[in-house]
Amino acid sequence: MSTSRHRMPFGAELDDGAVRFRLWAPAAERVAVEISNGDAEPHLLDLTPAGNGWFELTTEAAGPGSRYGYRVTGAQSDGRLPLPDPASRFQPEGVHGPSEVIDPTAFCWHQTGPGSDWRGMPWQTAVIYELHVGCFSREGSFAGAARRLQQLADLGVTAVELMPVAAFPGRRNWGYDGVLPFAPAASYGRPEDLKAFVEQAHALGLMVLLDVVYNHFGPEGNYLHLYAPQFFTDRHQTPWGDGINFDGDGSPTVRDFFIQNALYWIEEYRLDGLRLDAVHAIADDSPTHILTDLARAVEAGPGQQRRVHLVLENDANEAHRLKGDARSPGRYAAQWNDDFHHAAHVLLTGERDGYYADYAEAPARSLGRCLAEGFAYQGEASGFRHGEPRGEPSRLLPPTAVVNLLQNHDQVGNRAFGERLPQLTRPEAVRAATAVLLLAPSPPLLFMGQEVAADSPFLFFCDFGPDLAEAVTAGRRREFSRFLRFADEAAQQAIPDPNAPATFARSRLDWSDLDQPEHRAWRSFHRRLLALRRTEIVPRLVGMGGASGTAVVIGETGLSVRWQLGDGATLQLFANLGERELADAALATPLAALAPTDRLHMEPATAESALAAGRLPPWGVAWYLTPAASAASAASAATPEPEQAG
Repeated sequence: MSTSRHRMPFGAELDDGAVRFRLWAPAAERVAVEISNGDAEPHLLDLTPAGNGWFELTTEAAGPGSRYGYRVTGAQSDGRLPLPDPASRFQPEGVHGPSEVIDPTAFCWHQTGPGSDWRGMPWQTAVIYELHVGCFSREGSFAGAARRLQQLADLGVTAVELMPVAAFPGRRNWGYDGVLPFAPAASYGRPEDLKAFVEQAHALGLMVLLDVVYNHFGPEGNYLHLYAPQFFTDRHQTPWGDGINFDGDGSPTVRDFFIQNALYWIEEYRLDGLRLDAVHAIADDSPTHILTDLARAVEAGPGQQRRVHLVLENDANEAHRLKGDARSPGRYAAQWNDDFHHAAHVLLTGERDGYYADYAEAPARSLGRCLAEGFAYQGEASGFRHGEPRGEPSRLLPPTAVVNLLQNHDQVGNRAFGERLPQLTRPEAVRAATAVLLLAPSPPLLFMGQEVAADSPFLFFCDFGPDLAEAVTAGRRREFSRFLRFADEAAQQAIPDPNAPATFARSRLDWSDLDQPEHRAWRSFHRRLLALRRTEIVPRLVGMGGASGTAVVIGETGLSVRWQLGDGATLQLFANLGERELADAALATPLAALAPTDRLHMEPATAESALAAGRLPPWGVAWYLTPAASAASAASAATPEPEQAG
């Protein structure tokens, strides 16, 4: 058995039979801790000022399982009510209740059996499965999700990505309204339940990534402004109000708070990486950006002992934050590629409003550029963003620097009725796009239920207090009023109420329904493709650098994409993501140069004769893998490219 512990410079830390309490409260005059051990009157003990806004106390009056809260006097707090610890490891009664002293060494990690010598997995092996703990299983818990992990391993998934689990107000939430970032939500279980989930995943050969939110705190249950207003700044504004203070007075402590949070999840819970939410909303004018400092801290810490992967969501498409090679300190393994999703979505559904307008003119060109070069927007003006340039050149990044996807929590859940892709287009279109996604060199991401074409929606849900709940419901409906189909009030009222328990219940996967033949067929389809990826694609990604792909647009809906893989082999994709057959010299000539024995996969299964004639049927996809020895001769047979996607 072994244990894991991250020693934090704040919060409640066990030390030789005592507990050290430490709180940063620069606006406070006095801080006391109220400790309850359940069978006696609570202890109320003053913390000692320690300079620079810190208060601390070490006492034997508390131990593992003790409940505690801080009574803060001064500024906007009168000290009458105990407040939760911002670095609480657990909130058994929710974000407004007392914190609990946790002994992280009480959980024993097994040192024998599968997963016992786990050191992580190379990033190029990643097949990511995003899930919401509350909706993934009937139980809606860490334990319930753990019981489904075998299915994911059998499918061919190699990395499970949890939507945020940090404590949030109420019983249900997407997780992006978290207010206590060190405490796993009590709705899902205790800290040891999350650790057991991670241990089970590792035993099955699965990495575990966690979505973390470092750009804002949720609107309910955040008490920091009462005693540490320096956590925030009005010099930077975000969609949620004042920005987090990463670059002003007091910012060293704020920066350390979030860096310690990243280290805590990775070290104490043995996670394999983090996905940082919406980092484009993190404003930092410091000489060294907080994102760089955070990545360097992970590299210098847990990254020295095992593989740890940091992933960004970044609407700004900042290629300079991503790793071009192994010698890129302070950079990130990959970024979610929304460009890929948006371009594919326009081709598959025809939807062109909102941010899809940026991809409406030439969606196949945008998709081809994503497949060959990373981003579709690499500095071009974005009409959706009022003509502002978006992105940086990404062609020199390896394909593993972007995570491609067809569905995720945002793209499904931010629709008014939470429709999944199969509800928006025909099955053959979904099959074709899935074949493109799962066999391309970039790591693919699946959203829970995608692999079985789940019928259930994934809706926006939360559980705020009465006043805030009413405002959120009204705001959600107002948000959609700009769309023509929701212009009248009756249509707006039909949008599900985010705070209604039924909205959450509808978003939960029903695995009994998903075992029906139609859904099993979709699962088998995904499993076959992922087996091909594992055996034929992944081993050849090692050593694959930037500028390895080229794309040609064929007609309005067709693509030919070619990659030079790390072992010298050539991977080629021919795809028709449209309803009309494609017949073009740019398609026929390279197809004629390829041997049918090099074909990895084709859609539909009846496309053989069309491919032999140099044509692609509607929603047709053909993948070819040419070994290094014959790749040069195949390349020389290709004609000049009529239209580059990049």
